[in-house]
Amino acid sequence: MSASDTVVLRSARGRFWRIAGAGAAFQAGAAAIDSATVVASLVFQLTGSAFAVGFASAVLRLGWLLPQLVIGFLAERAERRMPLYVFGAYGRALMAGLIALLLWFGGGLPPALLGMAFLSLWTLYAFISGVVAVPYNDIVGRSIRPGARSRMLAWRFFGGGLFALGVAGFVSLTLGILPNLQAYALIFGLAALLMVVSSSLFVSAGEPPMPPREAERQAPQDVRSFLAGGWQVLTSDGRFRLFLYSQWLGGATLMALPFYVVAADASGITPADVGLLLGAQTAGALASNPVWGKLGDSAGKLTMLQTVAVVRMLPPVFVLALLGLDAGLAGYMALFVVIGAMMNGVTIGYLGYLMEISPDDRRPAYSAYFNAMASPAALLPLLGAGLLSLISIHAIFVAAILAALLQLRLLLRISRLALGEFP
Repeated sequence: MSASDTVVLRSARGRFWRIAGAGAAFQAGAAAIDSATVVASLVFQLTGSAFAVGFASAVLRLGWLLPQLVIGFLAERAERRMPLYVFGAYGRALMAGLIALLLWFGGGLPPALLGMAFLSLWTLYAFISGVVAVPYNDIVGRSIRPGARSRMLAWRFFGGGLFALGVAGFVSLTLGILPNLQAYALIFGLAALLMVVSSSLFVSAGEPPMPPREAERQAPQDVRSFLAGGWQVLTSDGRFRLFLYSQWLGGATLMALPFYVVAADASGITPADVGLLLGAQTAGALASNPVWGKLGDSAGKLTMLQTVAVVRMLPPVFVLALLGLDAGLAGYMALFVVIGAMMNGVTIGYLGYLMEISPDDRRPAYSAYFNAMASPAALLPLLGAGLLSLISIHAIFVAAILAALLQLRLLLRISRLALGEFP
Protein backbone atom coordinates (compact mmCIF):
# COMPACT_ATOMS: atom_id res chain seq x y z
CA MET A 1 0.00 0.00 0.00
CA SER A 2 1.37 3.42 -1.00
CA ALA A 3 1.72 6.37 1.37
CA SER A 4 -1.17 8.17 -0.36
CA ASP A 5 -3.42 5.10 0.02
CA THR A 6 -2.55 4.98 3.74
CA VAL A 7 -3.50 8.64 4.15
CA VAL A 8 -6.82 8.08 2.35
CA LEU A 9 -7.56 5.03 4.53
CA ARG A 10 -6.80 6.92 7.74
CA SER A 11 -8.95 9.83 6.59
CA ALA A 12 -11.87 7.45 5.89
CA ARG A 13 -11.48 5.79 9.29
CA GLY A 14 -11.32 9.18 10.98
CA ARG A 15 -14.53 10.26 9.30
CA PHE A 16 -16.19 6.95 10.21
CA TRP A 17 -15.48 7.34 13.92
CA ARG A 18 -16.20 11.06 14.12
CA ILE A 19 -19.55 10.60 12.40
CA ALA A 20 -20.33 7.62 14.64
CA GLY A 21 -19.26 9.63 17.71
CA ALA A 22 -21.39 12.59 16.66
CA GLY A 23 -24.35 10.27 16.26
CA ALA A 24 -23.70 8.70 19.66
CA ALA A 25 -23.61 12.09 21.39
CA PHE A 26 -26.84 13.12 19.66
CA GLN A 27 -28.42 9.79 20.53
CA ALA A 28 -27.69 10.38 24.19
CA GLY A 29 -29.06 13.92 24.01
CA ALA A 30 -32.19 12.75 22.20
CA ALA A 31 -32.67 10.03 24.82
CA ALA A 32 -32.70 12.66 27.55
CA ILE A 33 -35.73 14.31 25.92
CA ASP A 34 -37.26 11.17 24.43
CA SER A 35 -40.79 11.90 23.20
CA ALA A 36 -42.09 8.48 24.26
CA THR A 37 -41.00 8.78 27.89
CA VAL A 38 -39.63 12.07 29.23
CA VAL A 39 -41.59 14.50 27.04
CA ALA A 40 -44.78 12.42 27.14
CA SER A 41 -44.64 12.36 30.92
CA LEU A 42 -43.88 16.10 31.17
CA VAL A 43 -46.69 17.10 28.78
CA PHE A 44 -49.19 14.82 30.52
CA GLN A 45 -48.27 16.42 33.86
CA LEU A 46 -48.55 19.96 32.48
CA THR A 47 -51.80 19.48 30.56
CA GLY A 48 -53.46 16.20 31.56
CA SER A 49 -54.46 15.90 27.90
CA ALA A 50 -53.97 12.84 25.70
CA PHE A 51 -54.23 15.12 22.65
CA ALA A 52 -51.37 17.27 23.95
CA VAL A 53 -49.27 14.12 24.41
CA GLY A 54 -50.16 13.04 20.88
CA PHE A 55 -49.35 16.52 19.53
CA ALA A 56 -45.91 16.56 21.16
CA SER A 57 -45.05 13.26 19.50
CA ALA A 58 -46.66 14.18 16.16
CA VAL A 59 -45.02 17.59 15.83
CA LEU A 60 -41.59 16.14 16.55
CA ARG A 61 -41.95 13.73 13.63
CA LEU A 62 -43.72 16.24 11.40
CA GLY A 63 -41.09 18.88 12.09
CA TRP A 64 -38.37 16.39 11.21
CA LEU A 65 -39.99 15.47 7.89
CA LEU A 66 -41.82 18.49 6.50
CA PRO A 67 -38.92 21.00 6.05
CA GLN A 68 -36.96 18.49 4.01
CA LEU A 69 -38.66 19.38 0.73
CA VAL A 70 -37.40 22.97 0.99
CA ILE A 71 -33.99 21.90 2.31
CA GLY A 72 -33.66 19.28 -0.41
CA PHE A 73 -34.27 21.93 -3.09
CA LEU A 74 -31.66 24.23 -1.53
CA ALA A 75 -29.18 21.37 -1.08
CA GLU A 76 -29.51 20.28 -4.70
CA ARG A 77 -28.44 23.77 -5.78
CA ALA A 78 -25.73 24.27 -3.14
CA GLU A 79 -22.06 23.52 -3.66
CA ARG A 80 -21.72 22.44 -0.03
CA ARG A 81 -24.30 20.90 2.32
CA MET A 82 -22.46 21.36 5.62
CA PRO A 83 -23.75 24.95 6.23
CA LEU A 84 -27.31 23.62 6.22
CA TYR A 85 -26.32 20.97 8.76
CA VAL A 86 -24.67 23.60 10.98
CA PHE A 87 -27.83 25.75 11.04
CA GLY A 88 -30.10 22.85 11.97
CA ALA A 89 -27.79 21.07 14.40
CA TYR A 90 -26.76 24.08 16.48
CA GLY A 91 -30.25 25.56 16.14
CA ARG A 92 -31.95 22.56 17.74
CA ALA A 93 -29.39 22.65 20.59
CA LEU A 94 -30.32 26.30 21.16
CA MET A 95 -34.04 25.44 21.29
CA ALA A 96 -33.39 22.68 23.85
CA GLY A 97 -31.45 25.20 25.94
CA LEU A 98 -34.32 27.72 25.77
CA ILE A 99 -36.77 25.03 26.92
CA ALA A 100 -34.45 24.32 29.87
CA LEU A 101 -34.55 28.02 30.83
CA LEU A 102 -38.35 28.13 30.45
CA LEU A 103 -38.83 25.15 32.76
CA TRP A 104 -36.32 26.42 35.33
CA PHE A 105 -37.75 29.95 35.60
CA GLY A 106 -41.37 29.29 34.57
CA GLY A 107 -42.60 27.62 37.74
CA GLY A 108 -44.73 30.64 38.64
CA LEU A 109 -46.66 30.59 35.38
CA PRO A 110 -50.17 29.09 35.19
CA PRO A 111 -49.89 25.44 34.08
CA ALA A 112 -51.87 26.06 30.88
CA LEU A 113 -49.61 28.97 29.86
CA LEU A 114 -46.47 27.01 30.73
CA GLY A 115 -47.71 24.03 28.75
CA MET A 116 -48.48 26.24 25.75
CA ALA A 117 -45.06 27.92 25.92
CA PHE A 118 -43.34 24.54 26.17
CA LEU A 119 -45.21 23.13 23.18
CA SER A 120 -44.39 26.28 21.16
CA LEU A 121 -40.65 25.94 21.80
CA TRP A 122 -40.88 22.17 21.27
CA THR A 123 -42.45 22.83 17.86
CA LEU A 124 -39.59 25.16 16.93
CA TYR A 125 -37.12 22.53 18.12
CA ALA A 126 -38.82 19.95 15.90
CA PHE A 127 -38.86 22.05 12.73
CA ILE A 128 -35.27 23.30 13.13
CA SER A 129 -34.23 19.68 13.65
CA GLY A 130 -35.79 18.90 10.27
CA VAL A 131 -33.13 20.99 8.55
CA VAL A 132 -30.48 18.46 9.59
CA ALA A 133 -31.81 15.33 7.89
CA VAL A 134 -31.07 16.07 4.22
CA PRO A 135 -27.48 17.34 4.64
CA TYR A 136 -26.74 14.61 7.20
CA ASN A 137 -27.90 11.78 4.91
CA ASP A 138 -26.00 13.22 1.96
CA ILE A 139 -22.73 13.82 3.83
CA VAL A 140 -22.86 10.42 5.51
CA GLY A 141 -23.71 8.77 2.17
CA ARG A 142 -20.60 10.34 0.60
CA SER A 143 -18.38 9.70 3.64
CA ILE A 144 -19.19 6.06 4.45
CA ARG A 145 -19.06 3.27 1.85
CA PRO A 146 -22.32 1.29 1.43
CA GLY A 147 -20.98 -1.90 3.03
CA ALA A 148 -20.11 -0.07 6.25
CA ARG A 149 -23.18 2.14 6.74
CA SER A 150 -25.24 -0.24 8.88
CA ARG A 151 -22.14 -0.95 10.96
CA MET A 152 -21.53 2.78 11.44
CA LEU A 153 -25.15 3.30 12.46
CA ALA A 154 -24.93 0.35 14.85
CA TRP A 155 -21.76 1.80 16.44
CA ARG A 156 -23.54 5.15 16.65
CA PHE A 157 -26.47 3.62 18.50
CA PHE A 158 -24.23 1.38 20.61
CA GLY A 159 -22.12 4.31 21.80
CA GLY A 160 -25.21 6.45 22.15
CA GLY A 161 -26.84 3.68 24.15
CA LEU A 162 -23.93 3.55 26.60
CA PHE A 163 -24.10 7.32 27.10
CA ALA A 164 -27.88 7.17 27.27
CA LEU A 165 -27.72 4.69 30.17
CA GLY A 166 -25.89 7.40 32.10
CA VAL A 167 -28.47 9.91 30.91
CA ALA A 168 -31.27 7.63 32.12
CA GLY A 169 -29.60 7.46 35.53
CA PHE A 170 -29.39 11.25 35.54
CA VAL A 171 -33.07 11.52 34.61
CA SER A 172 -34.10 9.09 37.34
CA LEU A 173 -31.93 10.85 39.94
CA THR A 174 -33.08 14.37 39.12
CA LEU A 175 -36.76 13.41 38.98
CA GLY A 176 -36.34 11.67 42.31
CA ILE A 177 -34.66 14.48 44.29
CA LEU A 178 -35.67 17.78 42.63
CA PRO A 179 -39.02 19.49 42.04
CA ASN A 180 -40.41 18.27 38.73
CA LEU A 181 -39.93 21.43 36.67
CA GLN A 182 -36.35 21.96 37.84
CA ALA A 183 -35.58 18.32 37.16
CA TYR A 184 -36.94 18.54 33.62
CA ALA A 185 -35.02 21.80 33.12
CA LEU A 186 -31.73 20.10 33.98
CA ILE A 187 -32.62 17.21 31.67
CA PHE A 188 -33.19 19.59 28.74
CA GLY A 189 -29.98 21.45 29.62
CA LEU A 190 -28.03 18.20 29.47
CA ALA A 191 -29.65 17.40 26.11
CA ALA A 192 -28.61 20.81 24.74
CA LEU A 193 -25.00 20.27 25.86
CA LEU A 194 -24.81 16.81 24.26
CA MET A 195 -26.24 18.18 21.02
CA VAL A 196 -23.53 20.86 20.88
CA VAL A 197 -20.89 18.14 21.33
CA SER A 198 -22.55 16.07 18.58
CA SER A 199 -22.68 18.99 16.15
CA SER A 200 -19.04 19.89 16.75
CA LEU A 201 -17.86 16.32 16.16
CA PHE A 202 -19.78 16.02 12.90
CA VAL A 203 -18.52 19.36 11.60
CA SER A 204 -14.95 18.36 12.45
CA ALA A 205 -15.29 15.28 10.19
CA GLY A 206 -15.58 17.60 7.20
CA GLU A 207 -17.53 17.25 3.97
CA PRO A 208 -16.18 15.01 1.17
CA PRO A 209 -16.02 16.31 -2.42
CA MET A 210 -19.30 16.39 -4.31
CA PRO A 211 -19.80 13.57 -6.86
CA PRO A 212 -19.88 14.56 -10.54
CA ARG A 213 -23.45 15.22 -11.63
CA GLU A 214 -24.68 13.37 -14.68
CA ALA A 215 -25.67 15.62 -17.58
CA GLU A 216 -29.32 14.59 -17.48
CA ARG A 217 -29.47 15.21 -13.75
CA GLN A 218 -28.58 18.88 -13.53
CA ALA A 219 -29.79 20.72 -10.45
CA PRO A 220 -33.31 22.07 -10.95
CA GLN A 221 -33.44 25.80 -11.63
CA ASP A 222 -36.83 26.43 -10.02
CA VAL A 223 -39.17 24.99 -7.42
CA ARG A 224 -41.66 23.72 -10.00
CA SER A 225 -39.12 21.49 -11.74
CA PHE A 226 -37.87 20.23 -8.38
CA LEU A 227 -41.39 19.24 -7.31
CA ALA A 228 -42.03 17.69 -10.72
CA GLY A 229 -38.92 15.59 -10.16
CA GLY A 230 -40.50 14.22 -6.98
CA TRP A 231 -43.62 13.14 -8.87
CA GLN A 232 -41.42 11.51 -11.51
CA VAL A 233 -39.49 9.55 -8.88
CA LEU A 234 -42.75 8.43 -7.22
CA THR A 235 -44.30 7.18 -10.45
CA SER A 236 -41.18 5.61 -12.02
CA ASP A 237 -39.35 4.05 -9.06
CA GLY A 238 -41.28 1.05 -7.72
CA ARG A 239 -38.98 0.48 -4.74
CA PHE A 240 -39.27 4.12 -3.70
CA ARG A 241 -43.06 4.04 -4.00
CA LEU A 242 -43.61 0.83 -2.02
CA PHE A 243 -41.08 1.92 0.61
CA LEU A 244 -43.03 5.16 1.01
CA TYR A 245 -46.30 3.28 1.47
CA SER A 246 -44.65 1.01 4.02
CA GLN A 247 -43.38 4.08 5.87
CA TRP A 248 -46.94 5.38 6.17
CA LEU A 249 -47.95 2.08 7.74
CA GLY A 250 -44.87 2.23 9.95
CA GLY A 251 -46.08 5.60 11.17
CA ALA A 252 -49.39 3.95 12.07
CA THR A 253 -47.54 1.45 14.27
CA LEU A 254 -45.54 4.24 15.91
CA MET A 255 -48.66 6.31 16.69
CA ALA A 256 -48.85 4.14 19.81
CA LEU A 257 -45.40 5.22 21.01
CA PRO A 258 -46.33 8.16 23.32
CA PHE A 259 -49.25 6.21 24.79
CA TYR A 260 -47.16 3.47 26.37
CA VAL A 261 -46.32 5.96 29.14
CA VAL A 262 -50.02 6.84 29.43
CA ALA A 263 -50.77 3.12 29.83
CA ALA A 264 -48.06 2.90 32.48
CA ASP A 265 -49.54 5.91 34.29
CA ALA A 266 -52.95 4.21 34.28
CA SER A 267 -51.28 1.18 35.89
CA GLY A 268 -49.86 3.27 38.76
CA ILE A 269 -46.35 3.99 37.43
CA THR A 270 -45.22 7.35 38.91
CA PRO A 271 -43.36 10.22 37.14
CA ALA A 272 -40.26 9.36 39.16
CA ASP A 273 -40.23 5.95 37.47
CA VAL A 274 -39.89 7.52 34.01
CA GLY A 275 -36.10 7.45 34.34
CA LEU A 276 -36.26 3.68 34.91
CA LEU A 277 -38.45 3.23 31.82
CA LEU A 278 -36.00 5.34 29.81
CA GLY A 279 -33.13 3.21 31.13
CA ALA A 280 -34.96 0.03 30.12
CA GLN A 281 -35.62 1.45 26.65
CA THR A 282 -31.95 2.41 26.32
CA ALA A 283 -30.82 -1.04 27.43
CA GLY A 284 -33.03 -2.65 24.77
CA ALA A 285 -31.60 -0.37 22.12
CA LEU A 286 -28.05 -1.05 23.28
CA ALA A 287 -28.43 -4.83 23.32
CA SER A 288 -29.98 -4.88 19.85
CA ASN A 289 -27.23 -2.88 18.11
CA PRO A 290 -24.95 -5.81 17.17
CA VAL A 291 -27.93 -7.71 15.77
CA TRP A 292 -29.20 -4.84 13.62
CA GLY A 293 -25.73 -3.85 12.41
CA LYS A 294 -24.81 -7.39 11.32
CA LEU A 295 -28.23 -8.09 9.83
CA GLY A 296 -28.29 -4.88 7.80
CA ASP A 297 -24.82 -5.31 6.31
CA SER A 298 -24.91 -9.10 5.77
CA ALA A 299 -28.52 -9.99 4.92
CA GLY A 300 -29.34 -6.62 3.38
CA LYS A 301 -31.31 -3.54 4.38
CA LEU A 302 -34.60 -4.89 3.02
CA THR A 303 -34.38 -8.13 5.01
CA MET A 304 -33.64 -6.05 8.07
CA LEU A 305 -36.72 -3.89 7.45
CA GLN A 306 -38.88 -7.00 7.13
CA THR A 307 -37.51 -8.33 10.42
CA VAL A 308 -38.18 -5.00 12.10
CA ALA A 309 -41.77 -5.08 10.80
CA VAL A 310 -42.28 -8.34 12.70
CA VAL A 311 -40.70 -6.86 15.85
CA ARG A 312 -43.02 -3.83 15.59
CA MET A 313 -45.93 -6.10 16.56
CA LEU A 314 -44.37 -7.11 19.88
CA PRO A 315 -44.75 -3.90 21.95
CA PRO A 316 -48.50 -3.42 21.32
CA VAL A 317 -49.13 -7.13 21.99
CA PHE A 318 -47.02 -6.88 25.14
CA VAL A 319 -48.80 -3.79 26.52
CA LEU A 320 -52.23 -5.30 25.88
CA ALA A 321 -51.15 -8.24 28.02
CA LEU A 322 -49.84 -5.88 30.72
CA LEU A 323 -53.09 -3.93 30.80
CA GLY A 324 -55.01 -7.18 31.14
CA LEU A 325 -52.77 -8.37 33.98
CA ASP A 326 -52.52 -4.97 35.73
CA ALA A 327 -48.74 -5.48 35.84
CA GLY A 328 -46.36 -3.37 37.90
CA LEU A 329 -43.12 -1.52 37.17
CA ALA A 330 -41.12 -4.65 36.23
CA GLY A 331 -43.57 -5.54 33.46
CA TYR A 332 -43.41 -2.05 31.97
CA MET A 333 -39.64 -1.99 32.17
CA ALA A 334 -39.59 -5.22 30.13
CA LEU A 335 -41.98 -3.59 27.64
CA PHE A 336 -39.64 -0.63 27.21
CA VAL A 337 -36.69 -2.96 26.62
CA VAL A 338 -38.60 -4.32 23.61
CA ILE A 339 -39.55 -0.78 22.49
CA GLY A 340 -35.89 0.28 22.59
CA ALA A 341 -34.78 -2.66 20.45
CA MET A 342 -37.63 -2.06 18.00
CA MET A 343 -36.96 1.69 17.62
CA ASN A 344 -33.25 1.11 16.99
CA GLY A 345 -34.09 -1.32 14.21
CA VAL A 346 -36.62 1.12 12.73
CA THR A 347 -34.06 3.94 12.56
CA ILE A 348 -31.11 1.90 11.28
CA GLY A 349 -33.24 0.11 8.68
CA TYR A 350 -34.95 3.27 7.43
CA LEU A 351 -31.74 5.30 7.09
CA GLY A 352 -29.82 2.45 5.49
CA TYR A 353 -32.46 1.54 2.92
CA LEU A 354 -33.18 5.15 1.95
CA MET A 355 -29.45 5.68 1.30
CA GLU A 356 -29.37 2.43 -0.69
CA ILE A 357 -32.18 3.36 -3.10
CA SER A 358 -31.00 6.97 -3.57
CA PRO A 359 -28.61 7.71 -6.48
CA ASP A 360 -25.33 9.17 -5.19
CA ASP A 361 -25.72 12.45 -7.06
CA ARG A 362 -29.40 12.87 -6.10
CA ARG A 363 -29.38 11.78 -2.46
CA PRO A 364 -30.54 15.18 -1.07
CA ALA A 365 -33.49 15.23 -3.48
CA TYR A 366 -34.47 11.62 -2.76
CA SER A 367 -34.29 12.24 1.01
CA ALA A 368 -36.39 15.38 0.61
CA TYR A 369 -38.99 13.73 -1.62
CA PHE A 370 -39.31 10.66 0.57
CA ASN A 371 -39.49 12.41 3.92
CA ALA A 372 -41.88 15.13 2.73
CA MET A 373 -44.21 12.51 1.23
CA ALA A 374 -43.98 10.46 4.44
CA SER A 375 -44.76 13.47 6.65
CA PRO A 376 -48.58 12.96 6.84
CA ALA A 377 -47.94 9.81 8.86
CA ALA A 378 -46.44 12.01 11.56
CA LEU A 379 -49.95 13.20 12.46
CA LEU A 380 -51.11 9.71 13.39
CA PRO A 381 -50.44 10.11 17.16
CA LEU A 382 -53.36 12.56 17.08
CA LEU A 383 -55.47 9.73 15.67
CA GLY A 384 -54.21 7.64 18.59
CA ALA A 385 -55.43 10.31 21.01
CA GLY A 386 -58.81 10.21 19.27
CA LEU A 387 -59.01 6.43 19.60
CA LEU A 388 -58.18 6.74 23.30
CA SER A 389 -60.87 9.38 23.84
CA LEU A 390 -63.60 7.76 21.73
CA ILE A 391 -62.98 4.03 22.33
CA SER A 392 -60.19 3.05 24.73
CA ILE A 393 -56.43 2.93 24.98
CA HIS A 394 -56.60 -0.71 23.85
CA ALA A 395 -57.83 0.41 20.41
CA ILE A 396 -54.54 2.27 19.77
CA PHE A 397 -52.48 -0.86 20.25
CA VAL A 398 -54.81 -3.07 18.19
CA ALA A 399 -54.54 -0.58 15.31
CA ALA A 400 -50.73 -0.62 15.65
CA ILE A 401 -50.65 -4.42 15.31
CA LEU A 402 -52.82 -4.36 12.16
CA ALA A 403 -50.64 -1.65 10.59
CA ALA A 404 -47.48 -3.67 11.27
CA LEU A 405 -49.00 -6.68 9.51
CA LEU A 406 -49.83 -4.60 6.45
CA GLN A 407 -46.38 -3.03 6.45
CA LEU A 408 -44.75 -6.46 6.43
CA ARG A 409 -46.85 -7.42 3.43
CA LEU A 410 -45.68 -4.35 1.51
CA LEU A 411 -42.02 -4.95 2.35
CA LEU A 412 -42.34 -8.51 1.06
CA ARG A 413 -43.74 -7.08 -2.17
CA ILE A 414 -40.57 -5.00 -2.56
CA SER A 415 -38.57 -8.25 -2.47
CA ARG A 416 -40.79 -9.67 -5.21
CA LEU A 417 -40.33 -6.46 -7.21
CA ALA A 418 -36.54 -6.90 -7.03
CA LEU A 419 -37.01 -10.43 -8.42
CA GLY A 420 -39.18 -9.11 -11.26
CA GLU A 421 -42.30 -11.01 -10.18
CA PHE A 422 -44.63 -8.05 -10.77
CA PRO A 423 -44.32 -4.57 -12.28
